[in-house]
Amino acid sequence: METRELRYFVAVAEELHFGRAAQRLGIAQPPLSRAIRQLERRLGAGLLERTSRAVTLTEAGAVLLREARAALDAVEAAERRTRRAALVATGRAGVVLATKAGASSELLAKLLDAYAAEPDAVTVDLLLCGIGEQERMLRDGRADVALLHLPFDTTAGFDIEELCTERQVVVLPAGHPLTGRTHVQMADVTELPGLPMPRWPGRDGTYPDGPGPQARDHVQLFQLIALGRACWIAPESCRAQLRDDLATVPVLDAPTVTTVIAWPPHSRSRAVAGLVRTAARL
Repeated sequence: METRELRYFVAVAEELHFGRAAQRLGIAQPPLSRAIRQLERRLGAGLLERTSRAVTLTEAGAVLLREARAALDAVEAAERRTRRAALVATGRAGVVLATKAGASSELLAKLLDAYAAEPDAVTVDLLLCGIGEQERMLRDGRADVALLHLPFDTTAGFDIEELCTERQVVVLPAGHPLTGRTHVQMADVTELPGLPMPRWPGRDGTYPDGPGPQARDHVQLFQLIALGRACWIAPESCRAQLRDDLATVPVLDAPTVTTVIAWPPHSRSRAVAGLVRTAARL
């Protein structure tokens, strides 16, 4: 199969309409229909059910849609990584490190300082991500290496090195009655009246959703907590970036969070290897 055919099929499978798919692809509808029929003949399987009113995916079509998306993502990632490798080799670009904005701040600062002191260090370009985005950027080739957090991020398909494990705390408005306690339990947090856990849009379910207001980043989240509209359970290292109007209390039975440095297993980048070695040493 050609990548062109896969792109054609994905467009039709997502739009479920040949006219809209052709418009999206910038081609005429007849050659698009011919290409899909040719793909079906080659595979020996019907991919789409066509009627005068609707287009639907067959079971085989649903399988190909999933596989085609993964294949096209892999091709795009290969293109990005190849171009980046050429730029790094000629000194025109550094290694790209993806990390969640505001997370592991102290660890990140130590890592960057220690790596910069290495004799063969290259520039580290930081890619500051929203909640749960750094894993996707590593998979699609926009990043060479990433800091991920277990159990929230998925490390399947990556090589990893564990860096640190920490307990979690609940972030509350300063002056809240719970801030006078030395510790709390998860049940204390989930039952807090008027301080629900936030919702995280666009994270593919990697972070647990609460019933509270929507937060897209830490700036929004901290503002909501300070206003008494939400609370949040986070690794205790978050204390380093908290404002004066926020406070934390350890949550004894919350799962620990392990920060790992992750990279694609097929990476042969010396810069990535050097950065990983420095992180492991720290």
